[in-house]
Amino acid sequence: MDTILFLTILVIIFALAFDFINGFHDTANAIATSVSTRALTPRTAVYMAAIMNFIGALTFTGVAKTISKDIVDPFMLENGSLVILAALIAGIAWNLITWYYGIPSSSSHALIGSIAGAAISAAGFGILNWGGFLKILEALIFSPFIALIVGFLMMSIFKVVLKNRNLFKANKRIRYLQIGTAALQAFTHGTNDAQKAMGIMTMALIAGGLQTGDDIQLWVRVSAAAAMGLGTSIGGYKIIKTVGTKIMKIRPVNGAAADLSSAGIIFGATLLHLPVSTTHVISSAIMGVGTAQRVRGVNWGVAKRIVMTWIITLPVSATLAAIVYQLLALIF
Repeated sequence: MDTILFLTILVIIFALAFDFINGFHDTANAIATSVSTRALTPRTAVYMAAIMNFIGALTFTGVAKTISKDIVDPFMLENGSLVILAALIAGIAWNLITWYYGIPSSSSHALIGSIAGAAISAAGFGILNWGGFLKILEALIFSPFIALIVGFLMMSIFKVVLKNRNLFKANKRIRYLQIGTAALQAFTHGTNDAQKAMGIMTMALIAGGLQTGDDIQLWVRVSAAAAMGLGTSIGGYKIIKTVGTKIMKIRPVNGAAADLSSAGIIFGATLLHLPVSTTHVISSAIMGVGTAQRVRGVNWGVAKRIVMTWIITLPVSATLAAIVYQLLALIF
C-alpha cells in the first residue's frame, strides 16, 4: 500500500479514536451537574448525552473548517499525514492520562497544542497560520472568563426570581428543568467538540491528496458523530465526580444556571466557527454560579488544580507531539 494512503488511513482511525475518548472524557462535563443533583441517573444521563451529541455533531461544520485550515494550511504542509498522526497520538495520550487521574483537562487545548507542536517540529514556526492560530487561542483563553461572569450573572438572576419562593419546591421543579438543560448542554457540546475530529480528518484527506477543498464530507461528519456518541455511551464517571461534586455542592438551581450559561457560550462559539474548550466553559460556569451563591462554597483548591491543568495542557501536548513526530519520521 502507498505510504501516504496508509498514513491517511491511520490518521482517520486515530481521529475517530480521539473523538471516542473525547466522548467519555469531555461529555462527562456536560452531564455532571444533572447527575450530581439527581435530576438524572448516570445511565440515563449518559445515553441522553450520547444521542444529543450525535445530533449536535451532524448539525454544523464551521468549527471543523476552522480546525482544518486556521492552525496550519494543509495545502502547504509537507509530510502532512505524519504531522497529523503525531498530533493525534499526543492528544490521545494526554487525554488518557488526565482521564485516568480524573482531571477535567481540555481536549481542545490538547488537540490544538499537538497540531501546532507537530507542525513546528516538522517545518519550523513559520508553518503556523499565526492569524488563525491566535484567533483560536483567544477563544480558548477568553471563553472561561466569559463563562465565569455569565454563570455569576445567571445565578444572581435565579436568586432574584426565586427570592420569595419555597426553596425545596423550587429545587424540585428545577430538577425537571435540568433534564432539558442537560440535553441542551450535550447538544451544544456535539456542535463544537465533535467537529474538531472532523477538521483533523479533512486535513488528512487534503494532505494525502484525496481532497482538494475544505468541505467536510458527509461520511466524515457521520463517522465522527458516531464515534463521539459511542464514547459518550461508555461514560466518564471519574470526570462527573470531579466536576459535579468536588468544585462545589450543586443543587438543582445551581446546575440549571451553570448548564444554561455554558450551553449559551459554547453554542455562540459554534456559530462564530470558533473551537472552545467545553471543559473550561462548564467548569468556569460552575465556579461563577458558586461565587454568586457563596464564595466560600467553591472548593478553590480543586478549582486551582483544574486551572493548572488548563495552563500546562497546551505546552505539554505541543512538546509531546513534537517528540512523537520526530520518532515517526525515523520510522517512515
